[in-house]
Amino acid sequence: MPSKKALVRRPSPRLAEGLVTHIEREKVDADLAGEQWEAYVEALREHGWETIEVDPADDCPDSVFVEDTVVMYKNVALIARSGAESRREETAGVEEAVARLGCSVNWIWEPGTLDGGDVLKVDDTIYVGRGGRTNAAGVQQLRAAFEPLGARVVAVPVSRVLHLKSAVTALPDGTVVGHIPKVDRPALFPRFLSVPEESGAHVVLLGGDKLLMAASAPKTADLLADLGFEPVVVDISEFEKLEGCVTCLSVRMRDLYA
Repeated sequence: MPSKKALVRRPSPRLAEGLVTHIEREKVDADLAGEQWEAYVEALREHGWETIEVDPADDCPDSVFVEDTVVMYKNVALIARSGAESRREETAGVEEAVARLGCSVNWIWEPGTLDGGDVLKVDDTIYVGRGGRTNAAGVQQLRAAFEPLGARVVAVPVSRVLHLKSAVTALPDGTVVGHIPKVDRPALFPRFLSVPEESGAHVVLLGGDKLLMAASAPKTADLLADLGFEPVVVDISEFEKLEGCVTCLSVRMRDLYA
């Protein structure tokens, strides 16, 4: 049976100091962010996910975006090495968490850089975004870690957004969804569905036809509902001010060995 475990991490008290690269900085309401994080975690639990809270990293403003710290494939955890040097201390607590779960732990080594938000898995195909946070050496090391396990790694250029998964994610049937102005090469994906809102490109597969989505994408939610999916909507407005989305607030671990 597939596993349904999700790593999450509480927002740092310094959340408002988080990095922004492609958008203008806005004031972040830390109290509201905490409430939104709790609601996000509860949405995962309500749909059958066991949430595992990684030790806080209060000195790391971006640490709530836990997806960037590790990439999972089957039972292997590849600890990331962010292209943003200020984020590299975030990985220690995550490394401990995945080790406790019995994962085989590998690492991205210098000169490689890689953020987990640059990695999109569709069945055994792993798309990895080559952009601001992930370099060519990081792509090569990810390929070396996962191709022997049966993965097919496809490198994708990313220049218009922070991470690959800021531009595209995938539906349960493998169709990649994205907002065209933010996607460098839509033709690289065998099946691609254009959505009308940038945040509509971000979905978390909860199981069955249920999709966790941001409240900021109502038109996309209607489109996907019309296609037979069931959107589960959460408000993550404070995290969106820091280029966050529903995918980067957790690490979904679907294929852990029993």
